[in-house]
Amino acid sequence: MLIKQLHSSNLGNSQKIFLYIIVLASVPMAIMFGLFAVTANPIIISVAVALIVGTILLAKPVWILWLVLSLGLLVVGVLPLHLDFIASKAAWGVSLLGFFLMFIAFVGSATSSSKLKDTPMFVWIALGFLVYAILNSLIQWHSPGEFMGGFKRYFQMWGLLFALCWITFEERDIDRWRSFFLFTALIQLPFALYELIVFVPQLKGSWGVGAVDVVAGTFGAQADGGGASGEMALFLIIVLAFLLARRMERIVSGNHLLILIPVVLAPLFLGETKVVVVLLPLMFLVLYRHKVLTQLHYWLMGFFVIVLLTMAVGYYYLSLSDKPIDQQIEETLSYNIYGQGYGKERQLNRTTVITFWAEQQGAHEPISFIFGNGIGSSHSATRGHMAKRYPTHGIDLTAASTILWEMGLLGFCLFMAIFASAWRCAGRLRKESAIAAVRADAIAIQAALVLFAFHIFYRSAILELISIQIVFAALLGYLAWLHRNHFLKNDKGA
Repeated sequence: MLIKQLHSSNLGNSQKIFLYIIVLASVPMAIMFGLFAVTANPIIISVAVALIVGTILLAKPVWILWLVLSLGLLVVGVLPLHLDFIASKAAWGVSLLGFFLMFIAFVGSATSSSKLKDTPMFVWIALGFLVYAILNSLIQWHSPGEFMGGFKRYFQMWGLLFALCWITFEERDIDRWRSFFLFTALIQLPFALYELIVFVPQLKGSWGVGAVDVVAGTFGAQADGGGASGEMALFLIIVLAFLLARRMERIVSGNHLLILIPVVLAPLFLGETKVVVVLLPLMFLVLYRHKVLTQLHYWLMGFFVIVLLTMAVGYYYLSLSDKPIDQQIEETLSYNIYGQGYGKERQLNRTTVITFWAEQQGAHEPISFIFGNGIGSSHSATRGHMAKRYPTHGIDLTAASTILWEMGLLGFCLFMAIFASAWRCAGRLRKESAIAAVRADAIAIQAALVLFAFHIFYRSAILELISIQIVFAALLGYLAWLHRNHFLKNDKGA
């Protein structure tokens, strides 16, 4: 009876499909939630709650997106410092909301061919990468836990990318989300100061460098040491790129920039993230590359300022240790480039982890060299079957090595093709758009893409840390939104 009423109603096709799904799934879901409740397992119950909330919000993707952004960037990373016992449960809830967003985006695109018309190529490549990961892992099936855990880690925030591309959002919502990311950058300073004052003194005697790593703002830290300080730095430098790009297009005034930049950069001086000395000049070189020929003197002045800032950051990091500077530089090169393992528990570092994969998979296992060993297979924390084979090596040290081990050279090339295609899309927007803000954001996105491409050889966070995955997926989703909006306006103008 209810289905007949839905069929005869005046709702749109996509709304009817959502309601059909809810009605048909209500009985089995009620049974399933009853079984969840009797387990008394807090993780299972929290998953059930997230499912209920996500189902209620199916018709409100804007609300889901706000929940993902606010919880993922401001809450999940801070919880381990204060309420560690619920941190993992909160992260699972955010992950499920991300998958709900992906589901809504897929259903919305399937019911509207017009939404698929102007989809940029990098979104199709990203979708192809997702499908390849599933099919490749099913063919090389090892265990349900390994597959589900790997899929969850890789794609938990990709719903943002597909939602921003295929769900129609109003421009005011996009403006609010842009402001939210700036707000997130600005509040990193008080959080980083708090972590420096409260947690570093407690850890310094027993944890060493890990004590300073706890200064990670809202991006994730552990009360017993260690944290996502590198990911916080990456995010802040990306925000800096957007501010500088908008200044180039005279959207942001110089006075506002003088107020914002110190607040954005200050957290970089509170921790010890040596990668900043690479990220800062790399961002500048990409962002201002066009000024070399047209305004060389301004480019040289800006480059001189960035070099001074980078030197100041580098000197500050080196001054934190009692060791001589040349010894610190030698040690840094040893555990990043030479033969020393990274940390006390790994035999491999950021360079040797790639060469080791080539040695082990290249000649000995050519099929695995091309197609990998299945998603989740190299993850050390969950003891994937390849991680068990090399238990002390740390083969999942970086995102690059993880993808190579799990999805092979083909999967890695497909993943890197997302970056290449997105770069081309942003470049086209910068050249064709008559809107200054679009041009500025397009070139800032190009700078961010280069920073992310470097980061996958530095850390594995882009494959498992919710906070930086949100930044990555939202960046690509925003580029897709700019692309579709650009062509829609051109069509109307024509």
